Amino acid sequence: MIYLFPDSVLLIFCKAPIAGQVKTRLQPALTAEQAADAHRRLARMTLERAFGLPLCPVVLCCAPNAEHAFFRQCAADYPLALADQRGNDLGERMRNAFAEALRHYRQAILIGCDCPSLTADDLRAALAALGNGSNAVISPAIDGGYVLIGMKTDQPVLFSGMPWGTDKVMAETRRRAEKAGISLCELESQWDVDTLEDWERYLKISCLDSSDG
Repeated sequence: MIYLFPDSVLLIFCKAPIAGQVKTRLQPALTAEQAADAHRRLARMTLERAFGLPLCPVVLCCAPNAEHAFFRQCAADYPLALADQRGNDLGERMRNAFAEALRHYRQAILIGCDCPSLTADDLRAALAALGNGSNAVISPAIDGGYVLIGMKTDQPVLFSGMPWGTDKVMAETRRRAEKAGISLCELESQWDVDTLEDWERYLKISCLDSSDG
């Protein structure tokens, strides 16, 4: 395949769709199995977006590891590589993923698998921002976190001891980047699926997309 950004890689963080361990905030409105199904659906949506344009190689970073049947099926259905997430918390796992990626590519971007508003064009904009001189690129989430981060060099200061899972993540990332002299390009804010309201919003959009097609 001929990529638009052959010197780049897209890392997608995804948990195995195990009932009771994913999308727990959608419960009890959804059963544990329904929440796992929602997670599968969102992950598949993310992969479709990732391959909407021939941007760059894609690595699906799997937790707890890449042995789950869902990940194996994803690798059969899409031209991606599988890798295990390594680390004791989210920050350590993200940093390790970047460190490994940047040994092989000039730049890397990392996303989760539950952001319906993030498009292939947004991914292209992030890669272009890195190529145009920014040290790092980020797309804030409306809940105070972020849905995408990318960089050209290892930046452990952005991952160690962060208040993950709170509405302070984006503000703290900005503060640390400024203090460290990291040129941080901010893209448009996005929304992801954390709550039942978010899930219902996604379902409405999904139905509209299906009717248009």
